[in-house]
Order: sequence, then structure tokens, then C-alpha cells
Amino acid sequence: MGTTHRFGGDWTQAKLDVLKDYLAAYTKALKDKPTTAQPFRKAYIDAFAGTGSRTARERETSGAAETLLFPDLAEPAPQKLLDGSARLALQVEPRFDKYIFIERSPERCVHLESLKTEFPTLASDIDVRQGEANEVLQKLCATPDKWKSRRAVLFLDPYGMQVEWKTIEAIAATKAIDLWLLVPLGMGMNRLATKSGKLPESWRQRMDAFLGTAAWYDEFYKVETKPTLFGDHQVQVKASMNVMARYFNDRLKQVFAGVVEEPGVLWNSANNPLYLLCFAVGNERGKDIALRIANHLLKPLKEVR
Repeated sequence: MGTTHRFGGDWTQAKLDVLKDYLAAYTKALKDKPTTAQPFRKAYIDAFAGTGSRTARERETSGAAETLLFPDLAEPAPQKLLDGSARLALQVEPRFDKYIFIERSPERCVHLESLKTEFPTLASDIDVRQGEANEVLQKLCATPDKWKSRRAVLFLDPYGMQVEWKTIEAIAATKAIDLWLLVPLGMGMNRLATKSGKLPESWRQRMDAFLGTAAWYDEFYKVETKPTLFGDHQVQVKASMNVMARYFNDRLKQVFAGVVEEPGVLWNSANNPLYLLCFAVGNERGKDIALRIANHLLKPLKEVR
């Protein structure tokens, strides 16, 4: 994981700028394909599309103790981070052929439906789907053969660790979707992976589902031998966030045709990393240009402060 400067002091806008510029480059690239090439139907998919107005707090209860897992999300900035991507995509030119917005909350779906009024020329191509994002995405990606004449960009921006690895596998299996994914590093994986390594079972299960394996534990916790006055002593040492970031990115490489080597990093006002901004390409033939564009757009988020 690289360090970054603050991108003009507004890391929330940095994320939206990267997405906006990629979408514009993506639709232009497909529009500029030779007329003899197979035409693709192109879609923009926004999962957790309405999370911008949620009270993004999640608590884990164990006995009498209650712990706020993600206190950073009570800050105004992370709330802003989760807002604006759906409307932004509707403004991109050249336009997409289809817009799919996924949101669990009925109230937020009503708000998303109102975008049809705000963008009347696109109204017939806006598809708001109420439901749990993992379930909707897995169903959408369930038949990879249907994606042979389709391409899509998917923005997956959960406020915590709701995304399941089997969802990421389903997305990759289409071989047609470019994925932008916000990975909760400092406020997710690092929080759940306690320093002692003694995790409540529910936390361990959440990490298993998020990473798609239980093998993460042996990567995040290494036994080291340290000398003391009374001889060598073995201690369990928690991995750095750099190790966690690399582990997740390597997992993406196992299922996608191409992955940006160094994700962007989004920081809070206290200079603590909250998210990785990862990018993965589903289609082998299109990966080189997609990775070149994504690397260029993410470069400011990788520069040393």
C-alpha cells in the first residue's frame, strides 16, 4: 500500500473524480471501436447506490459489551464519500446504454427513482433494484454466457464489510465487468483483526466471508521468536495494514484478468487510511487499456506525501 497526499484536501471528491474520469474514458473507448467490431451493450452498475443518507454505524454486541466497529463513519467526510456516484454516472458523455442502481432501503429506492425525473432522456434506461447487494449482484452475474455481448463498469462502495467474496467471484466470472471497489482497510479489516488475534466468532466469520477463505488468519498473524533475558520467546505479531492491503489485492488477482498493482488510498482528517480504492478488469482483451487508464487516474492517490 502506498502513501498519498490529500488530493487537494478533499479525498471524498478524489474518489468521485477518479470514477467520473474512468466512466468517460470507458464509454468513449467503446464508442470509438471500429464499426466492424461487435457492438457491446454497456451498463453502469452502482451497488449500495443509496448509502449516502444512511447513518453508517455498525455495532457488534458480545455479552454486555457493545463496541462501535466503525466510528470513523460517524464523521461527515465518510458520509460524503458514499454519496453522488449514481447521479455522476448519469451525467457522463458518451452515455451508457443501461444504468442499474442497487439499494436495500425502500426509502432510498424512491429517491433513486426520482432520478428518472431529473434525467428524463435516460429514464427508460434507469433500472432501480431494491434488495441486498450481494444477492442482486450474484443473480445479475449468474449466467456468464449472457455477458458475451455486454460490458459494464461496477462501482461497489459499501460503508463496511458487507461485500462477500462469492459476489466478487461472480462478477469476475462474467469476464465482462470492470470493477471499482472500495475496500474498508483501516476501518474494516484492521479493526476486526485485533492486536491480540483473539476475535469474536462473528468477526472471524465476517472476515472469512469478505476474503473468501479462512487462510487470512495465518497471513495476518505471524509467530516470531524474540530474545529475552530468559531465552527466546515466541510471540504472535499482527501484520501491518500494508500486508493486509497486499493480501486483498492478491486475492483479486486470482479471479480477475487484470488488477491495478497499487490501489489508491483514501485517508481521513487524522491521516489514517480508511479505504483502498481497488480496480480490477474482467475481460482479458480489454485489460491493457483499462489498466493503463486506471493507473493514470489513481496515480495522485499513490504519491508520497
